[in-house]
Amino acid sequence: MAAGAAEAAVAAVEEVGSAGQFEELLRLKAKSLLVVHFWAPWAPQCAQMNEVMAELAKELPQVSFVKLEAEGVPEVSEKYEISSVPTFLFFKNSQKIDRLDGAHAPELTKKVQRHASSGSFLPSANEHLKEDLNLRLKKLTHAAPCMLFMKGTPQEPRCGFSKQMVEILHKHNIQFSSFDIFSDEEVRQGLKAYSSWPTYPQLYVSGELIGGLDIIKELEASEELDTICPKAPKLEESVEYETFDILEDEEVRQGLKAYSNWPTYPQLYVKGELVGGLDIVKELKENGELLPILRGEN
Repeated sequence: MAAGAAEAAVAAVEEVGSAGQFEELLRLKAKSLLVVHFWAPWAPQCAQMNEVMAELAKELPQVSFVKLEAEGVPEVSEKYEISSVPTFLFFKNSQKIDRLDGAHAPELTKKVQRHASSGSFLPSANEHLKEDLNLRLKKLTHAAPCMLFMKGTPQEPRCGFSKQMVEILHKHNIQFSSFDIFSDEEVRQGLKAYSSWPTYPQLYVSGELIGGLDIIKELEASEELDTICPKAPKLEESVEYETFDILEDEEVRQGLKAYSNWPTYPQLYVKGELVGGLDIVKELKENGELLPILRGEN
């Protein structure tokens, strides 16, 4: 890219330096899609995403792109629950409509293009969307006997409260599925109203809200948690299995590595098909997928 073109692209991304300036921008850009990048100068991934935004600004002149230093305007960051950078917020009609956490250039591009191509909704359409969202939230809360809505995943929690919740559930051998509320801004905001519970994590049993971390800690202390939440069945009581000691047969030990294209042991097979090694089995167990696989249901 020529120097002049690069400067023009960067110039298409405005920079906001105060809360007042941000609120004024929301008002001025109310009729268009506004994309705000909460960034930090010390984070290299933010610099990369600024370049992505500059390219998008060239391709989509009808969209307004703004960058805001998260630590420089803390009141705005706190208002919109910005806990990490880069984070992108999407606004239409001065209202936040979507969010993206992390340096995911393809996902940013997809979201910008989708929101740029969709028009504003009439009030009657908004009512219909709210109905559809409530149906979706009902399905999600009933997706498993025990559902945890958290920031991140059980393997990689993205806040201390979610991490503590996962640790408690694992400690009590509770079988649960989870939903990463960072993956869907509509669900993240909608569930707060649906459940009348403003924070995360949230734990549901049979579609009913049990509560957040403080409630779960109280239930644990009173020994009620084990009676409310479904237990994960013990594998040794559910699945019959046989073992082979690969140290007894060097030919099998070396040959199975090539046969399965898997260089390490242990290796787990179900109906002659390789499931994986220890890391994969641990991941399947945490996701609640292991037992159905071992039973041959998947």
